[in-house]
Amino acid sequence: MRPTHPGHLVGILVVLALLTWALLHRFYGDIGWLLPWTAIPTLLLLAIGEGYSGWITKARIARKPGTKPVEPLAVARLAALAKASAYAGAAFGGGFAGFALHTVGILDRETPRSEFFIATGSFAACVVLVVAALYLEHACRVPKEPEDQKPK
Repeated sequence: MRPTHPGHLVGILVVLALLTWALLHRFYGDIGWLLPWTAIPTLLLLAIGEGYSGWITKARIARKPGTKPVEPLAVARLAALAKASAYAGAAFGGGFAGFALHTVGILDRETPRSEFFIATGSFAACVVLVVAALYLEHACRVPKEPEDQKPK
């Protein structure tokens, strides 16, 4: 599995932000629902979990004192989780960014103002999730052998 390329994540975010903005520009008045504020703590809890998992996994792979060795299959599963979370965070972040871009122009009304703050907070939480996922993916890498221990 190849490492996640940040450029791909930015591309997904930008494309979905523009698509969401375009759809909202056309259909915003017809939508009768509000953005849920619960996305913010949910995404932040996921980011904390992945960041902590990355920290622990990195220590276990490095075989620091007081840690158990890690199972290779568990590391592969964590790497897959990190990759999926990074792409999902970029996709949802793009949706929230598009929502924020649309509502920033109509902040004089109460409902769009509250949706702007929820969308902006959710976008920030998505960015934190992507960063935590990239850290977890980085922590799952096998460390390079020192030059003096390589077989000749």
